[in-house]
Amino acid sequence: MEMKKLPRIWQRRLAAVLLPVLVVGLTAFSLPQPADAARGGRLGGGSFAPRALPRSGGSSFGGSSVRGGGFGGGGFGFPFIIPFFGFGGGGLLGMLMLFAVVGLLLNGFRSAMGGAGTMGSANDAMAERDGPVTIAQVQIGLLASARRLQQDLRQLAATADTATPTGLQRLLQDVTLALLRNPEYWVYGNGEVGQVGFPVAEATFNRLSMTERSKLDAETTINVAGQRSRGEAGQHAATSEYIAVTLLVASRRSIRLPKLTTADDLRTALRLLGSIPSGDLLSLEVIWQPDGNEDVLTSTDLVTLYPELQAL
Repeated sequence: MEMKKLPRIWQRRLAAVLLPVLVVGLTAFSLPQPADAARGGRLGGGSFAPRALPRSGGSSFGGSSVRGGGFGGGGFGFPFIIPFFGFGGGGLLGMLMLFAVVGLLLNGFRSAMGGAGTMGSANDAMAERDGPVTIAQVQIGLLASARRLQQDLRQLAATADTATPTGLQRLLQDVTLALLRNPEYWVYGNGEVGQVGFPVAEATFNRLSMTERSKLDAETTINVAGQRSRGEAGQHAATSEYIAVTLLVASRRSIRLPKLTTADDLRTALRLLGSIPSGDLLSLEVIWQPDGNEDVLTSTDLVTLYPELQAL
C-alpha cells in the first residue's frame, strides 16, 4: 500500500525537531578546545528583529539578485553564501559552509515531503524583504605590552551603552579607535567576511560568538545588552606574551575587508568597521583575552586558539 504524504502541519513539526539535531550534529565537533586559555572580557549586543520594510520585487546586492527561502514556518531558511574578497579559510568560512550543508539537507527533506506550504512562502517574502546580512570577523594579536588597550576595554565595559543601536555604534567606534591607537603592538591579524540569509543570520552570528567565547577560561569583564559584570584586574602583573582581540559584526550593509597581510590592511579594516552606521549595525561582539593583570596568553596559546592569524 502506497504511503501518503504527511500533512503539512506534521512536516513543519518534523522539521522543527530535525533542524536542531542536524545543527548540533554538524557543529558539535567543531568547538575549539581551549588549552591554557586566559580569562577574558566581552562587550556587545544587538537585535536581529526584522524591520517592517515594504516588500519590493527582490533585493539586489552587488548587482545580483539575492533571495532567501524558508522551511515550513520554522524560522530557518536556506543560507545563501556570498564570499567576498579577503574571505579567509578560517572559522567564519567554516561556519557559513556548515549552515549551507544544513540548508541543503533541509531543502532536500522539504522536497521529499512535498513542499514547504504557505508558511514557507511567508518566510521567502521576509527574507526577500530584509535582504542578506553581512557578517565580518576581525582578529588581532597584539604584544602584551599593550596594557593601555586592556584598560580602555575595561573602561568601555564600565561605561558603554550596549542596550541601544546608537550606543552599540559608539562602542564599535570606540573599540576600533582604541585598536587604531596601538599600531606599534600589532603582530598578527585575520579578517573574514561573508553573507547569509536573514532567517539564519542570528543563529550564524551566535554560533561564531560561542566559538570565540569558548576560547576563554572565564569571562570576568562583561557589558552585553546592558548587563554588566566586572571582575578584579589583579594586583600582581604576570608575564604574558600576547593580547588577542576579536571583533564580530553583523550588518545590513555590505562590508568589503581587504586581505590582512600588512598593518595598513588592518588599519583599513578597522576604519571600515568603525564607520558602519547605527541603522545598519545589527549585532556586535568584542571578545578579548587576557583581561586581568594576572592572566597570561602565551605564544603557544595564541597559535592553538587562533590558528587563522597571520603575521602582519
